[in-house]
Amino acid sequence: MKILISGSSGLVGSALRSSLEKDGHEVGSLPRTYEAPIDFSDVDALVHLAGENIADGRWTAEKKRRIEDSRVIGTRQLAEQLARSTAKPSVFISASAIGFFGNRGAEVLDENSTAGNDFLAQVCRKWEEASAPAAEAGIRIVNIRTGIVLSTEGGALKKMLLPFKMGGGGILGTGQQYMSWISLIDEVKAIRFLLENERIHGAVNLVSPNPITNHEFTKTLGKALHRPTIVPMPGFAARLLFGEMADALLLGSTRVIPKKLVDAGYEFCHPDLDSALKDILR
Repeated sequence: MKILISGSSGLVGSALRSSLEKDGHEVGSLPRTYEAPIDFSDVDALVHLAGENIADGRWTAEKKRRIEDSRVIGTRQLAEQLARSTAKPSVFISASAIGFFGNRGAEVLDENSTAGNDFLAQVCRKWEEASAPAAEAGIRIVNIRTGIVLSTEGGALKKMLLPFKMGGGGILGTGQQYMSWISLIDEVKAIRFLLENERIHGAVNLVSPNPITNHEFTKTLGKALHRPTIVPMPGFAARLLFGEMADALLLGSTRVIPKKLVDAGYEFCHPDLDSALKDILR
């Protein structure tokens, strides 16, 4: 296959590119902006992963504008180009996130669950809707709602490792908020599964089948690192440090299950956190 990837230098994009190239696929990178015409001739699939980093800096008004515009405008521009193109790829996999659901407590959420009402939820809803022009042109669209991607190469786990190794790990807020996660290995494998499975379209949750509370996550990571986890961060402290981002990314609860993947027969390399961390940290 010939596959184009946007965001190919990011954590997921670089791992996906390496995996595809290792198996002999031809992989190209999309530019950072999409106003200029893109040549889709001989392209079989497009994987769109680019977007402003939501965990880099406080959410000022300008930061929130960049978060939304980089996702919604960029996706719409790509979708419109695909719709106008005479040579169309058969599938357009476009990133989204479990932020679509918002803070939902212990409610079990699958692909049929409604969107939340907070800032990230509305961004994700618009982000997914932005791919509509490509769908209307007959291209198979898959919106991948990714959870917390676990890897020592980047993302949340990499940021946690140093404080946890120094014995400074602990629960965030009450610790009862659910964390829906996926290993980087499963993230890449699942995207490849979606590239090849022509029956799947629409929103797909990319998370492990076993979301856990922050308390469980903290204790499991501490056990894997052989370190105590006795330094909590109260909710008010998280809000002082991170502002609005704290409620969305650290204190909010999103209990998501990968119903579509499981129903389609996908087999997880890391269905539970204990086995995932042992493999990732080895």
